[in-house]
Amino acid sequence: MAARLKMPPRDRIAALKPLVFAACLLPLAHLVWDAVQGTLGTDPVAQMEHRSGDWALRLLLATLAITPLRRLSGWHKAVRFRRMLGLFAFFYVSVHLTIYLVIDLGGFWSQLLGEIVKRPYITVGFAAWLLLIPLALTSTQGMMRRLGRNWQRLHRLVYPIALLGVLHYFWLVKADHREPALYLAVWGVLMLARLPLKLRAPHRPRANAIVLLKD
Repeated sequence: MAARLKMPPRDRIAALKPLVFAACLLPLAHLVWDAVQGTLGTDPVAQMEHRSGDWALRLLLATLAITPLRRLSGWHKAVRFRRMLGLFAFFYVSVHLTIYLVIDLGGFWSQLLGEIVKRPYITVGFAAWLLLIPLALTSTQGMMRRLGRNWQRLHRLVYPIALLGVLHYFWLVKADHREPALYLAVWGVLMLARLPLKLRAPHRPRANAIVLLKD
């Protein structure tokens, strides 16, 4: 009887990644569908900006939540979703900015500088997008090897970037601040969750530092 070939164990994370990828695209698909159907309400541009910005912030906070979740649950393979979530966060921030530039400003790029100067919520939002660019560009394994420890230092920018995103939302909203306050509370909890980890093991090398785009 012929010896059976040993099959490698199934990589469940690899099998789940297409599902996570599709789930991250669903908000955009829903937004496009509503835009085509004309069901975005009386101010469709504001709705498109709001929904794309919401998902950018949610995915950014979800990216930050991976490491605390991994340490609390012991499910260490969760870090393999971090790069995808981080890149999708950058993608939705870019969609949010594109809607603002192309539809809201009508493609008049010269107005952008004036808006950045005049409106603090646009200033911090644009700054967050700019800071995300180097994180997205250095998300590959090759860039991780080239930058070494500097790669970890660079990707720690995700902490202030997330805060800038929350501030952008806070200053944008004029009346009901409950939703941005919730995002601020989540960001605060995620930051506090890291303090005990540093106190418990100050001598350990941070090989698995919390970063935005690491797989």
